[in-house]
Amino acid sequence: MVRKSGPVSYAELMSVDSIIAQIDAEIARLVQVRSLLASTTKVDTKITGRTTKKTSATAKVKKTRVLSPEARKRIADAQRKRWAAQKAKSKKEA
Repeated sequence: MVRKSGPVSYAELMSVDSIIAQIDAEIARLVQVRSLLASTTKVDTKITGRTTKKTSATAKVKKTRVLSPEARKRIADAQRKRWAAQKAKSKKEA
């Protein structure tokens, strides 16, 4: 909407006021719906014991387990030993 310079007419002022009133009413409705949904999520969690994606996203992140270099070497050596045994077994069969 292009506005002319000069005094604002009463009709323009009322249309702006009515638009603002409609926006305020919509905001109030959305705030009410949001609060209802937020309280419903909390009630569902209490009743079912399950968390929703929204609540699980705020939960603590599980720390990853870290292997020491020695443990990693033991695992790798054991795997190489299993591979060697499998390779030896397949050579005997051939």
